[in-house]
Amino acid sequence: MFRWEKKGVIFNPIEIEDRPQWMFEYAQAPCVLKFADFIRVYFSCRPTRDCNGQCVSYSAYVDLDRKDLFKIVNLAQKPILELGERGCFDEFGIYPISVIRDGDDVRAYYTGHTRCESVPFDTAIGLAISKDYGQIFERVGRGPVLSSSLDEPFVLSGPKIRKFNEMYYLFYITGKKWIEANGRKEVVYKIRMAISKDGISWNKLNKNIIEEKWGDHEVQASPDVFFNNGKYHMFFCYMLTPDFRYDKQKSYRIGYASSVDLINWERDDSKAGIDVSQAGFDNEMIAYPHVFELDGKIYMLYLGNEVGRYGFALAELRGELD
Repeated sequence: MFRWEKKGVIFNPIEIEDRPQWMFEYAQAPCVLKFADFIRVYFSCRPTRDCNGQCVSYSAYVDLDRKDLFKIVNLAQKPILELGERGCFDEFGIYPISVIRDGDDVRAYYTGHTRCESVPFDTAIGLAISKDYGQIFERVGRGPVLSSSLDEPFVLSGPKIRKFNEMYYLFYITGKKWIEANGRKEVVYKIRMAISKDGISWNKLNKNIIEEKWGDHEVQASPDVFFNNGKYHMFFCYMLTPDFRYDKQKSYRIGYASSVDLINWERDDSKAGIDVSQAGFDNEMIAYPHVFELDGKIYMLYLGNEVGRYGFALAELRGELD
């Protein structure tokens, strides 16, 4: 079993007095890009809702001092990527994103949101590239690089990009079905994977890679994978039902799985080593883990209650990954 020591909330946009309106609240799905003196944490945020109760989502970043991760040294003054054109897959949201260096450039794989009639939304995964060290990104095209197909008919989201053995691996989630819960339409999604040589043309594995522990309605998200001590580790989040708004005991928790080949995964949530707190920021849920190594230590960024409405927090691994 791993043991994570919670260090506290690092960033909450609500506490930034002069924050721009498009960064009104939420700091969801954090992911890290390392620099010599600081780390850049990308996250997704929202302005206030419109008169119909709907909102869009933007992505931004906050730079943290590498020697003191609770010290903010810079904050994005505009979104890293503008919303998509009318009718495009990303017209109503850029959330979440995952970044990776490509020489001097930075690639961002992101989820684009569009609105629907019979269900609230649909999503696909796009690609944008930055040539100014990850401040502003430009799309490689107006459409997605990974979208619906015969086996994955809707809601491709939550990309996590990694590169192992000169191949790109994209871990993501895809919708399995929509259900009705307390008068709302909620989607059930599972973790999947695709492989690519160039990061643009993808071969889908076309199967769920993490087994279900809690039945057909179990929701899985945020598959964060890295290599250490001879095997691949995945921290992800799951909930027992998509009806998490009404039953906090079934809301997001963090799970764990391991693999030696990236194809076959052994799930053991008892090893995750982190859970909700008795009170405060994460007493109802803990979600969207992002694990990274920095200066000989391993950290996890994660979301708390209301899926990041009040920012993201930091935990540090005590001991070693087996």
